Amino acid sequence: MLSRHFLRSKVLQIVYAVHADPVDLAVAENNFKHCISRFNDLGTIQLSSMVHFVEVADSMINEAKHKYLPTEAELNPNRRLPNNLFIQKLAQNYDYRQHCKDANVNWGGVEYDEVFRQAYVNFVKLPDYAEYLATEQTFEADQQFILKLFKFLMNHEMLRELICPQSLMWEDDFDQIAQYNFMMMKTLDETLDEATVIPLMHDDRFEKDVEAFEFARQLLLFTLRRGNEVEEMIRRHLRGWEFERIAGMDVLLLNMAVAELTEFPSIPERVTVDEYIELSKEFSTERSKLFINGILDKFIIELRSAGRINKSGRGLIDPTMLEEGNK
Repeated sequence: MLSRHFLRSKVLQIVYAVHADPVDLAVAENNFKHCISRFNDLGTIQLSSMVHFVEVADSMINEAKHKYLPTEAELNPNRRLPNNLFIQKLAQNYDYRQHCKDANVNWGGVEYDEVFRQAYVNFVKLPDYAEYLATEQTFEADQQFILKLFKFLMNHEMLRELICPQSLMWEDDFDQIAQYNFMMMKTLDETLDEATVIPLMHDDRFEKDVEAFEFARQLLLFTLRRGNEVEEMIRRHLRGWEFERIAGMDVLLLNMAVAELTEFPSIPERVTVDEYIELSKEFSTERSKLFINGILDKFIIELRSAGRINKSGRGLIDPTMLEEGNK
């Protein structure tokens, strides 16, 4: 499941793109949907790279037997990796195979072959590999080893360079998607079989995923419909500072924040403020977090006075505290 913080960052990127190259709402919405579907593709490619690595390992082990002068170890290899229980079950899983089909996963090509073969040569030299071969085979031991292999592959620079150029946003989000896959694989156990559900990053089979996506979709549309409203609000609250000196990304963040404050009654003000402070740290200037924090407090007072904020639930901000803090 993609976190709401991650989804907010994707909305911000679409808003930024629309600001730079205006398109209508329907196009922006479709771009956002495509962006999320492509993250599912990235997650599937990451998982499949691990399965393909084991297939390459099997092929190279078999090739070694037919060398001109094979060693005893090459003639009688330890096949623990090709026979890994976790990988075998994952590769046979219906969901996994369907995800690969939907993402058009294809590891064919000389460039991929070279990278995987070199990765195998490097990996078998690691202490983790020797330790793995020496342990008793159980599903749990095989799973723990595959998690180590997955980390190795996700940090393999040449493999990453082959994957990320397939989409503009994959480089920035590669690690987060990999972390999702890692945690997802940890939840699987020896009951893993062909019928086990292997969830995607965004999976519309799960209600929480649907709700999170719908939140982000509506946030995008509400934000883009606001026009110059936030610019006018900012100008009203500036003291000794010109609007033109404000970072453009800060204006976009405030636009999103106002949309969230006014259109999503179940999200507490404090959650919204904290989220956009964090986003400013990731996407804007060093001083933006202070500006975003201070001006959102003023915005909340103004919007409450105008009756445009009507929140319900926990985590709400006491308006009297904001008024006292801004005196």
